[in-house]
Amino acid sequence: MTPPHTSSTKPRRRILLDTRPLRHVAFRRLWLSTIVTAIGGQFTAVAVPKQIYDMTGSSAWVGIASVTGLVPLIVFALWGGAIADTVDRRKMLLFTNSGIALLLIVFWLQAAFDFGSIPLLLVLVAVQQALFGMNMPARTASVARLVPAADLPAAVALNSTVMQGGQIGGPLLAGALIPLAGLPMLYLVDALALCAALWAVWALPSLAPLNGETRRARLRDVLDGFRYLAMNRLLLASFAADIIAMVFGMPRALFPELAATGYPGVGNDFALGLLFAAVPIGALVGGLLSGLFSGIRRHGLMVVLAVGAWGAAIAGFGLSRSIWFAVFFLALAGVADMVSMVFRGTILQASATDEMRGRMQGVHTVVVAGGPRLADLFHGVAAAGTGAAVAVTGGGVLVMIFVAVLAFTVPVLVKYHGAPRG
Repeated sequence: MTPPHTSSTKPRRRILLDTRPLRHVAFRRLWLSTIVTAIGGQFTAVAVPKQIYDMTGSSAWVGIASVTGLVPLIVFALWGGAIADTVDRRKMLLFTNSGIALLLIVFWLQAAFDFGSIPLLLVLVAVQQALFGMNMPARTASVARLVPAADLPAAVALNSTVMQGGQIGGPLLAGALIPLAGLPMLYLVDALALCAALWAVWALPSLAPLNGETRRARLRDVLDGFRYLAMNRLLLASFAADIIAMVFGMPRALFPELAATGYPGVGNDFALGLLFAAVPIGALVGGLLSGLFSGIRRHGLMVVLAVGAWGAAIAGFGLSRSIWFAVFFLALAGVADMVSMVFRGTILQASATDEMRGRMQGVHTVVVAGGPRLADLFHGVAAAGTGAAVAVTGGGVLVMIFVAVLAFTVPVLVKYHGAPRG
C-alpha cells in the first residue's frame, strides 16, 4: 500500500516548482549563489540610474549610461562564451565574480565620497557590463554539467524563477534601504553578496573542457561559434523565437505614455509601477508552477506555443482600457515568457555540445540584452505614427503571425523532443 506522504507529495511535484535538481550538491551550490547575486545585482541596477539622475537631473544621461554598457556587454558576452569553452568554467566564474565584487567596491567609494564624476560612472558601468557579459556564459553553460539531461527543464526553471524573484524583490529592498542607509550602501551590499556567493563557486567541482585541453580563446573560436550556430537550425529557430517575442512584443518603452494617458482615474506613478511589475510577477508565478514542465518532452512545441501566448497576451494588453485588465494581460505574458525561457534554455543546454555551449550562451546573452532595446526603438517609432495602444496591439499580433511562420518554415523546432524522465 502506498504510504500517505507519497500520495500527497506527487501531485504537488507535478504542479509546483520542481526542486529535484537541488538533490545534486554542485547545482545546489550554484543555485544558492544565484539567489544572492540576483537580489544584490538589482541593488546596483537601481543605484546607478538613481545616482546619475541625482547628479544630472536628466533622464537622457540615464539612457546614455544604458547604451554605454550595451556594447561591452555584447562584445564580451561573445568573447566570454568562447573563453568559457576553452578554460575551466569554475575558474572563470571565480575570476569574473571577484572582478565584479572589486568593481562594486569602487562604485561604493565614488558614491560614499561623492566624487560627482559622470565619466567615471560611465567607465565603471562599461567595465561592469563587460565582466557580466563574460560571467553569464560560464554560469549558464555550467548547468548541463551539474545535472542529468532529464533534470534540465527543472534546473533552468529554478534559475529563471530566482532571477525573476530578484527583479521583484531586489528593487523593493533597494527602495527601502536607500532612506535608511543611503544610496552608497546599495553598492556595498551588492559587493558583500558577491563575496558570499564566491564561496559557493569555490566549492564547485572542476568544469574544465571535457577533452581535458585548456587554452586561450582566439578570434577563430568566436567565429567557429557563429559557424556552429549557422549549421544548427534548432538553435537558430529558438533564438529567432525569442527575437520575435522581444522585438515585436516587448512594449516597455510605451509604459510611461500608457500610464499617463491610457487609464483615466488612476495615478500615473501608481499605474507605471504596476505596468513594470506585472510581467516579472507573472513570470515568478509561472516559475513557481514549473513542476508542470518536468514531464513535457515536446520542448520545441512549447516554445512556439509560449511565444504565441505571449503575443496574444500583449495584444490583449494593448486593447485594455482598465489598469487591472492591463496588469492581468501583462502577468499572463509573464507566465508565457517563463515557459518560453525554460524550454529555450533547456534546448540550448541539451542540444549544444559542451565544447560549444559557452559560445551559444554568449549569443543568447546578446539576444536577451539586445532584443528589448530594439523593441524600445520599434515601439517608439510605431507609437509616434499610430498611437501607443495600436502599436502595442499590432506588435502582439505580429508576434503571433511571425512565430507561426517560423513553426511552419523550420519544423525541426516543433518536432524537437527533450530527454525523458528516468
